[in-house]
Amino acid sequence: MAARLRRLEGANIDAEVFDNLHRKKAFRKILRALDADHDGVVSAEEKEQARIIIYGHSWGASETVTLARELERQNIPVLLTIQMDSISKLWEEDSVIPANVESAINFYQTWGPIQGRRKIRAADPTRTKILGNLKMTYKEHPVNCDQDPWFARLFAKTHMEIENDPRIWDQIFSLINADMPRAEPPTGAVVVSR
Repeated sequence: MAARLRRLEGANIDAEVFDNLHRKKAFRKILRALDADHDGVVSAEEKEQARIIIYGHSWGASETVTLARELERQNIPVLLTIQMDSISKLWEEDSVIPANVESAINFYQTWGPIQGRRKIRAADPTRTKILGNLKMTYKEHPVNCDQDPWFARLFAKTHMEIENDPRIWDQIFSLINADMPRAEPPTGAVVVSR
């Protein structure tokens, strides 16, 4: 997805993938991307230019919300968060979307031992629009997961199917494409967590 976004014609997009264990690295990358004058400080004007979209799967989806919350503490807005079968880490809260997020969407499945977060809600519904909590099923329309490790396919098949579902990726691409800038400035940043 990140490579597909980078190829968008005329788009000013900085898309990067981070492992769910590297949220702090993603946070620092965002701050550097927003610091247009490279003075080491993200000014109020630079924050206003931010066009950040964060998406992730599983623990990466939980990190999506945690990263948005860290950006909120810096008064940095987020256009969109996308959670795919979000699995909350013990010390994280992935069901409440912080008020600096303009829109959020949640995809989940309810089959098997690993089931994603069923519902997200806005901390402040006047500032954040929840686009949906969308239940995905794979009984009638299974998704090929041959590229995933055998143990993941055996123990977490539907959790892997949702990550590999082209219908979801097409919808995510459409959401991101609609929100990304086509000229400079502003800065477009997309962060991906796995």
